[in-house]
Amino acid sequence: MSAPKAPQGHFTLLYFASATSYTRKQHDFLPAPLPVLELNDKLEKLYPGIVEKVLRSCAVTVNLDYVDLEEEASKGEKGLVIQPGDEVAIIPPKLLEQLDAMTAP
Repeated sequence: MSAPKAPQGHFTLLYFASATSYTRKQHDFLPAPLPVLELNDKLEKLYPGIVEKVLRSCAVTVNLDYVDLEEEASKGEKGLVIQPGDEVAIIPPKLLEQLDAMTAP
């Protein structure tokens, strides 16, 4: 999936599978910087119910790198901050399993 370039001061958020169905969008542009741990709260305000129905079971990537949200939480204020121009993706579990199977040795 390719999304248009984010406007200045924003990042691109890509949705896949159930996240696309829930938001009825393939992508959004959100203001940056944004601590990765605040992403769910931001999305919950935009799409009420998305955390419980979609995001709790999804993985997050930033610039194609998986983010361990528990590890980020343990870092406190030193956790990952999404920057302008970054590409963030919400990856549902089924798609995650397919991607893992494709990259397994």
